[in-house]
Amino acid sequence: MSTSNTLAAYPASMIQQLRQVRQSVAELHAELPRYELVVWTAGNVSQRVANPEVPDGSADLFVIKPSGVSYEQLTAESMVVCTLDGQLLEGSRAPSSDTAAHAYVYRQLPRVGGVVHTHSTYATAWAARGEEIPCVLTMMADEFGGSIPVGPFAVIGDDSIGRGIVETLGASRSPAVLMRNHGPFTIGTDARAAVKAAVMCEEVARTVHIARQLGDPLAIAPEAIDSLYDRYQNVYGQK
Repeated sequence: MSTSNTLAAYPASMIQQLRQVRQSVAELHAELPRYELVVWTAGNVSQRVANPEVPDGSADLFVIKPSGVSYEQLTAESMVVCTLDGQLLEGSRAPSSDTAAHAYVYRQLPRVGGVVHTHSTYATAWAARGEEIPCVLTMMADEFGGSIPVGPFAVIGDDSIGRGIVETLGASRSPAVLMRNHGPFTIGTDARAAVKAAVMCEEVARTVHIARQLGDPLAIAPEAIDSLYDRYQNVYGQK
């Protein structure tokens, strides 16, 4: 796809990065059906692309899935590029219906580089009940730093969902929020990290649901959660 005149006004290094991010975001979308987090055309992945000439982040862009396109048809070329106001900058298709929510998160949380939304079955079931997922698993303490919170009910199409995400996660270490009657949204330093959080969110939602069928799950002490979270975030894995 050729570069539009509007996009041509951005730094050459940023345009090159956009090409790479479009490829990466297209490939990461394949992880959602692979882990059974979406059906049909639901769900979306996005990633921020920073403008090196504007350090405050106000001129950043993001790449997101087009609306209503099946996962089998998604390619790097079909991804669309939007401004942080949610306006389409490049692409031949309309952006995802959740674009305004993604844009609001990027505007308000400069540390966020990736956003994912799914309708994964178990996490969405918790969202339908308006109930947080309690931290009763060490993997929850590791990844989420505590319980996975519930955000408010919000309509689709404007930035109401984004506002609910930011308000809820502002008081939480969790990279995931269950938007009431809707489903999970996850954030990360990039799109890959946000996809990982979405996969983990569904995994713990399923496991805790099953545990509750057997009895009352045992809570983990707050100090143990803090210790587990610190180790996983700062020591675990390859550095």
